Amino acid sequence: MKAKDFIEYTPIETQNLTAQERSKQYRAFLDQRRSLRFFSDRAVEKETIENIIMTASSAPSGAHKQPWTFCAISSADIKAKIREAAEKEEYASYNGRMSDEWLEDLKKFDTDWNKPFIDIAPWIIVLFKKAYDLDENGNKMKNYYVNESVGIAAGFFISAVHHAGLVTLTHTPSPMNFLQKLLERPENERPFLLLPVGYPADDAVVPVLKRKSVDEVITYY
Repeated sequence: MKAKDFIEYTPIETQNLTAQERSKQYRAFLDQRRSLRFFSDRAVEKETIENIIMTASSAPSGAHKQPWTFCAISSADIKAKIREAAEKEEYASYNGRMSDEWLEDLKKFDTDWNKPFIDIAPWIIVLFKKAYDLDENGNKMKNYYVNESVGIAAGFFISAVHHAGLVTLTHTPSPMNFLQKLLERPENERPFLLLPVGYPADDAVVPVLKRKSVDEVITYY
């Protein structure tokens, strides 16, 4: 590898905190994050959404292919169409597609096929994965570890939303192919996640949940 292909790595500013102190602060900060289904219609600036998305786009990816597209939707008309199509799929899921065990596991969230947050949240972000890229002549170009790469970008996105003082929810109406058609995305893009973004409603609530303990999560060798 030629020297010009590399630049010197600059460590992050630590503000005189140790790695242990910084990790503890960040753990406590993210432990406050919750998935939310109750949104305010309060406006969120386009620049805020752009900063969040570009933070997500800094995620690592296979061979640095960055195989993702984030569609940021604020149009009330398009959001209404997304909600209509999503609820159609969700209704079918809650009334036949989902197993009894799955439905039982969802009871603690008090959720059903109605998805009003799609209309209410000021932004709907649809994250698409690029199964492959296309060159200027329309020839297919291989992408690597697409699901893993896009999944990591989604994690960065969710963390950035929380850091901005906003809330989001990972929504996966299944199947999601209607999003590709509705948003007129190219054939090489497949819907991965739908994420409403906004401020929490004044009367927002979240279920009482318990996160797994250290012993349940980590095995040291």
